[in-house]
Amino acid sequence: MKKSVAIVFGGQSSEHEVSLQSARNVVNAIDRNHCYLTLIGIDKQGHWLRFDERDYLQNADDPAHIKLSESGRLLSLIPGTKGPQFVEVDTGLEAPRIDVVFPLIHGSSGEDGSLQGLLRLLDIPCVGPDVLGSAVCMDKDVTKRLLRDAGIAVAPFAVLHRGESVDFVSVSAQLGLPLFVKPASQGSSVGVSKVTDEASYAAALKLAFDYDNKVLLEQGIVGREVECAVLGNHEPQVSVCGEVVANDEFYAYDTKYLNDGQARIAIPAELPPDLADEVREVALRAYRVLGCAGLSRVDFFVTEAREIIINEVNTLPGFTSISMYPKLWQASGLSYPQLIDRLIVLALERAEEMRGLKTEVVL
Repeated sequence: MKKSVAIVFGGQSSEHEVSLQSARNVVNAIDRNHCYLTLIGIDKQGHWLRFDERDYLQNADDPAHIKLSESGRLLSLIPGTKGPQFVEVDTGLEAPRIDVVFPLIHGSSGEDGSLQGLLRLLDIPCVGPDVLGSAVCMDKDVTKRLLRDAGIAVAPFAVLHRGESVDFVSVSAQLGLPLFVKPASQGSSVGVSKVTDEASYAAALKLAFDYDNKVLLEQGIVGREVECAVLGNHEPQVSVCGEVVANDEFYAYDTKYLNDGQARIAIPAELPPDLADEVREVALRAYRVLGCAGLSRVDFFVTEAREIIINEVNTLPGFTSISMYPKLWQASGLSYPQLIDRLIVLALERAEEMRGLKTEVVL
């Protein structure tokens, strides 16, 4: 039986354009024999808009200028378990009832548990981790603390909140050079800087605080950048390892999404088999420690001394044409359409489990 699937994309985060690229790829790849599509774009002002598939993006082939079309029809959300979930504001027409949402809003308000919480209130199943797993993994500070307490290696770090300060001499003595300055809750390397001296430190702090009220100061790790894709609920599976070989200073936003020739992707990563197995096992442990479900991508540094250090865990990785998550599963024997279908099934299975839990106290 076909399911009604809503692709939700766009959003108010700094990764709006990346989200549009991901949405385009999922829409093009999803198996229409298994589902009907509803396209919901969220513009940069936060409006929820319903689009027809024939006209939902402008400049779709240009990652730097891609944007939502002007044809969206404003939606209103209606909480509750019965009746319509979404209604077009101008016409009063009900949008098709949705069985599951595939969220493709990267970054804040889409990947941090906010959207997941809203969908929980609407009683609509959602692809990917639930509220807690999403929120935990979005905050790099919280992620590192939980992993560290579980005995999983992370890069040494310090945290600054807005209004706090630490001088360059102190932080460089603690973490060494180079070090990285990052907004605590951003993805796609947005607001990230490599620091080598006092001048670049001041500029890095200013940039990071433009994007977040909490900033991570992290020791620079010399190592290979290795990634694994994880898929599943109670019995998650791990893909082959992949490696990003960046020709820039680090794997920055422009390198990821605008200048794809500046990085080489090696899938599978050229690691000894026993080391690759260790990386995959650590990815699985991290996935469980952080409360992930459905999917996540786990990013590592692997040093010459065979240290395996987690960099971050991404609960809503990109689904663009160059994104690692779908590429890793393709190399592991799961095609793009099969991957999307599996993610939808996992979301429905988890929702069914949640609905089976008691919500009343029986005396």
